[in-house]
Amino acid sequence: MKATTTGRVLRDRNARLYLSGVAVSGFGTTAMWLAAGIWVKSLTGSDSLAALTVFAMWAPTLAGPALGALADRMPRQRLLVGLSLGMALLLPVLLLVDSAERVWLMFAVLLLYGVSGTVHEAAEAALLPKAVGPGILGDFNGLRLAANEGMKLVAPLVAAGLFARFGGPSVALLDAVTFALAAGVYALLRVREEPPPRPEPGEGARAQLTAGARFLRDSPVLWPLVLAGAAVMFLAGLNGALIYAVADDVLGHTPAYVGVLYAVQGAGSVAVGIAAGPLLRRLPERRVAALGIALFALGAGGRALPSDAVALVCSAAIGIGLPCVLIAALTAVQRETPDAVLGRTAATANTLIFVPNAVALALGAGLVALVDVRVLLPTLTVTGLALATRLARPASASRRPDTA
Repeated sequence: MKATTTGRVLRDRNARLYLSGVAVSGFGTTAMWLAAGIWVKSLTGSDSLAALTVFAMWAPTLAGPALGALADRMPRQRLLVGLSLGMALLLPVLLLVDSAERVWLMFAVLLLYGVSGTVHEAAEAALLPKAVGPGILGDFNGLRLAANEGMKLVAPLVAAGLFARFGGPSVALLDAVTFALAAGVYALLRVREEPPPRPEPGEGARAQLTAGARFLRDSPVLWPLVLAGAAVMFLAGLNGALIYAVADDVLGHTPAYVGVLYAVQGAGSVAVGIAAGPLLRRLPERRVAALGIALFALGAGGRALPSDAVALVCSAAIGIGLPCVLIAALTAVQRETPDAVLGRTAATANTLIFVPNAVALALGAGLVALVDVRVLLPTLTVTGLALATRLARPASASRRPDTA
């Protein structure tokens, strides 16, 4: 299956280029994500400010529906090249961050980083169907996720080593180089884009910005998938907030054991990324998503058992299950959405799916102090299985995926 899936993608020139761009920029972004917190902590001594670096990069996702409009009003390939070059030029500004008094520069750059990333994801999602074609879209989305997850396993080690040896500026320069390389890769894509459509006469700014949300809401295929994605990411946020309690209270390990659990989860995500394309050719997107939710739910509940072996298997199940939901939802959005509103629709779907995760992380941090983790985890299982059962029911409006 691995050779078949990888071969389908790598035989396509645009897909090869696109995947290399994703891997390169993903490596730099993951490295910068880790280094930013360490950098701020080393300069200020503040755990709170260090944690805010992640929030600064994530916060622009809240404006996804509005920022996604840029991907529908500009040529998407040029937009990807411009955003990557812009970040390559912006990141060296961080070389000026050498004291606590200049930490504000870090947050300003990270905020712009998040804005650029939100627009970039919308433009990428909108350009992909034209760049790689519908026949390998599911395969590509799976391998794209596998590449990102693979970078998350490697980049933190590189970033930590660079920071320890040369300091934060070395990681910022590395990230700038990866953005420059990604810009070159995107420029080499051979894509024929239609001119961006002009707004309809009398269509106000609000109507233009909410076009993606309206399309999602009115789609009997996409709306259930996006809602299910939002729900399971909320459950995943609760599960993530409980992981330290699992390591300590359930398994009796130090907090460092969390790194082992996350590594196994990441390995599961890489594996399912390779298998996602064939799976989507055999099953409708909502069935794939339902299967993923069920695996996640069983994995979360199984962590309540005091066994290292069970905990590792459950981490792999969670790593396999969650990407199934995300890949199925993203692929469905790309296949079902008209090109004219695809950028806004993809950005809105990302906002709706990922914002609940951040909310649940905060909520879970409070719940774990009040309720035993052995009670909370089985509750996630029951809720997740109910969600999977509901989503697995056939819908008259759903269609079979491509068989190409």
